[in-house]
Amino acid sequence: MTLLERLGLHRPELRAWAMYDWANSAMVTTIVTAVFPIYFAKVAAEGLAPAQATQRLADATTIGLTIIAILSPILGAIADRAGVKKRLLGISLLIGVVAVGLMFFIQHGQWLYASVLFVVANIAVNASYVCYDSFLPHIARPEEMDRVSTAGYALGYVGGGLLLALNLAWIQKPEWFFLPSGPDLTPAQATLPTRLAFVSVAIWWLVFSIPLFRQVPEPAPTGDGRIDIRGAFRELGATFRRMGQFRQAALMLVAFLIYNDGIGTIIRMATIYGTELGIGTGALIAAIMIVQFVGIPFAFLFGGFASRIGAKRAIFVGLVVYAGISVLGYYMTNATHFFILALLVGMVQGGTQALSRSLFASLIPKDRSAEFFGFFAVVEKFAGIFGPLIFARVIGLTGSSRLAILAIVAFFVVGGALLHFVDVEEGQRAARAAEAA
Repeated sequence: MTLLERLGLHRPELRAWAMYDWANSAMVTTIVTAVFPIYFAKVAAEGLAPAQATQRLADATTIGLTIIAILSPILGAIADRAGVKKRLLGISLLIGVVAVGLMFFIQHGQWLYASVLFVVANIAVNASYVCYDSFLPHIARPEEMDRVSTAGYALGYVGGGLLLALNLAWIQKPEWFFLPSGPDLTPAQATLPTRLAFVSVAIWWLVFSIPLFRQVPEPAPTGDGRIDIRGAFRELGATFRRMGQFRQAALMLVAFLIYNDGIGTIIRMATIYGTELGIGTGALIAAIMIVQFVGIPFAFLFGGFASRIGAKRAIFVGLVVYAGISVLGYYMTNATHFFILALLVGMVQGGTQALSRSLFASLIPKDRSAEFFGFFAVVEKFAGIFGPLIFARVIGLTGSSRLAILAIVAFFVVGGALLHFVDVEEGQRAARAAEAA
């Protein structure tokens, strides 16, 4: 087996597919996780108490993910029936690129404008995942899916990490890039490096998405090739009923709904939580860099790990580590603690999510992949709703984020318990039998 085969990148369409992770991870890293939450707390939410700023961002996250949770299965059904996965992905991409680019104009105190753009960008990037994820069973053979999925996450870490490193350099040292620097800057000049980081994300996301559109073939439509909204709703109902035939896939979805809620909450709320605790901007972004670059080898390692012990057991390992991260987060007081947590997150984040994607892909018939991944996307988005919602409500009740971080442990415990009951072999047999029929 060659090195590229071990990595899951041995065919052009596999590399092109994985490059979309490289492209969109810049948005997830800089906008969702690292730079934008800090900018939101310090600039857009200027005049609000720190806990209020955290709550506003959590609410914006909840709104965006609720909307895309409703839209995802409809988009999936349309994509399958009409054979327009790439077209829908392209529309989502362009909407997201425009929303992120407009973040350049966010100024002091404009938390509402910032929230609207953040909601739109979240909807767009998550809508694109419905089609992107659904390509996986079409381009990868069953024995390749774990490796290919983790390779996508690993490339995402590389792409997101490289751009974040560049963003961090010109935010911390603007004079190196001939940007305004010094003590007597206007508000617009002082925020220019960060606002340029937002523009760089829009460009990066757009440019590095091109290989997917050139190399990944559009799967054949399951319908008559027309975009039929009413037909898509009928197909959606049929898919929902078909989920009863794939009980293991349905149980996997419920388990994923719960434990991924915990993962998503940690990803989305970590930096603004650190900002609330008084950890400096440089330390916060450096910690995100640790997550990115530690995540590269560990995402690949999780792919190999899963091939030895199975994807399900490998996911369990990740969930145990995440539960420990939540407990340690409760006691966090300084930047050193934040760096340790970043190291732990980097070790398990990509592998846990990538293996969840590939495990689900192995439990569904590939000719209905976009529809089933539409449900997967619904679950993934709802998995991003309850955690931030609980986070915001706990802050509202207690005035502090510490208990909110600790509460996330419950998601990993309950989700892991449900995952235990997923019979992977039975689920895979049902999916292959449905394809044969």
